[in-house]
Amino acid sequence: MARTREFDTEAAVSRAMELFWAHGFEATSVRDLTQHLGIGQGSLYAAFGGKDGLYRAALEHYRTTFAAAALRSLDEGTDARSAIRALLVERIRIAVEHGGRGCLLVNAATERLPEDQPTRRTVRDVLGANQDALTDLLRAASERGEISTRHDPHTLAAFLVTFLNGLLVASKITPDARALEPLVEVALTTLD
Repeated sequence: MARTREFDTEAAVSRAMELFWAHGFEATSVRDLTQHLGIGQGSLYAAFGGKDGLYRAALEHYRTTFAAAALRSLDEGTDARSAIRALLVERIRIAVEHGGRGCLLVNAATERLPEDQPTRRTVRDVLGANQDALTDLLRAASERGEISTRHDPHTLAAFLVTFLNGLLVASKITPDARALEPLVEVALTTLD
């Protein structure tokens, strides 16, 4: 008779996400995970299929929490410029926390790609959703006359996503929001 799972898998994924975010995939051992989650190795394998499965679940959890919150924040600004500024500044704030852990998805891309195709798909999907949301925001702002029409909204959105990714890597090198936030103002000049 199979044993029932004796732990909350959603809480385990959330805690594993924090561990992977702090240390990366390679530096996080199965032993680290079982100790941090308070579960046995057999339970980890039964629930997630192993470290890779738990990592993918952690990336998905990041997507549905932090990445989804970032997209929702675009709807909260009074205008495109303030919404984008708020998004970028908030991403900096999160990235510099805990000594500069950066962004889990950007960390995953730099550590696991190009070999890890499931991670590539997850990162590409999140970045694509970000770019689509920014494109819609910028297109509407352009139509309202809030921003310049000299750049195609899709290209401008791609630039902002690329800028943000670079900023998130920089946050690991210089985990100081005061040093990084002025760069946001430079990026926002592309809207002029």
